[in-house]
Amino acid sequence: MSYQTHGGWLELICGSMFSGKTEELLRRIRRAEIARKKIQIFKPRLDNRYGLERVASHNGVVRNDAVVVEDAHTILRLVQPDTEVVAVDEVQFFDWAIADVCSELADQGKRVIMAGLDQDFRGEPFGPMPLLMALSERVDKFQAICVVCGIPASRTQRLIDGRPARYDDPIILVGGSESYEARCRACHEVPGRPHEQFEDVGATFTSNPNPASGSPD
Repeated sequence: MSYQTHGGWLELICGSMFSGKTEELLRRIRRAEIARKKIQIFKPRLDNRYGLERVASHNGVVRNDAVVVEDAHTILRLVQPDTEVVAVDEVQFFDWAIADVCSELADQGKRVIMAGLDQDFRGEPFGPMPLLMALSERVDKFQAICVVCGIPASRTQRLIDGRPARYDDPIILVGGSESYEARCRACHEVPGRPHEQFEDVGATFTSNPNPASGSPD
């Protein structure tokens, strides 16, 4: 669905794992193809669960034409002038420069569709996602089903050997159904999580008020 008659814009599809984010991304790509739009699809090299050039949903929908990039700035260099729609999957794995890159593409008149996890396994904002949510003209937040109690799930539970991962474990650990499951707020478990966990998260944002202007690591 288009919200503007001219110019570009940003769309962000977010939510927990198993919530249908990539499925929705692929649906929008397919509709753009039906409308005869030229499309380019990108994904970070870090996401190699289904093969480097594959974008796949957990329900089996697959595309094999994604361009794998090392960093956000590479997307800007590879997008062709006549491309009308740019899709980026697993956008949370990029550094903060992805916000500058996607905004630049929108300023060039392109429709940019992004999909990614809004929270990490701790239940905290994941990388550049808060900034992308603020910048996007359209934000859709999807929910999965909690595997414990069956209500809508907004959290991603990481399991290590069947047990909840601790708060101080590494944030990025790409896995599949054997490592993660969807849970609701009440059933989400993070041993060692501080009582005032978001005070430190807020300090991270205020210490770097313009994080998207930085260069990739």
